[in-house]
Amino acid sequence: MSEENKTKFALWLSPQVKSLVTDMYERDNCRSRSEFIEKAIRFYAGYMSSAESSEFLSRTLVSSIRGTLDDSENRISRLLFKLAVELSLTMHIVAAGKGIGDIPLAKLRSKCVGDVRKSIGSVDMEKIDEYQNGA
Repeated sequence: MSEENKTKFALWLSPQVKSLVTDMYERDNCRSRSEFIEKAIRFYAGYMSSAESSEFLSRTLVSSIRGTLDDSENRISRLLFKLAVELSLTMHIVAAGKGIGDIPLAKLRSKCVGDVRKSIGSVDMEKIDEYQNGA
């Protein structure tokens, strides 16, 4: 803030506000009360300007948040699908009662992926038990 370009004028403040300025200007690392008041005016003017553009900021903020949430949703969905496949695989092994047996693990995983896709992520132990026991 250049001192040579400033103009002097009368400023009327209530005693409470003047005391507040006196108490706070050093805490804000200002060299004078005038500098503190000027910063406060600039801050308030910026606040008023942002209130005028709140519709734009809201749309921008909502768009940004929506993009972040979509990315997170996709990531979580993929991880949940993989977890459901592994759960289906585990249930098949448990239902077989004697380990994997003749079915190669890769083939069983492929079957589990198909099961999870068909069931939209829901795995039923009773159906798996029926399948493993030939029912």
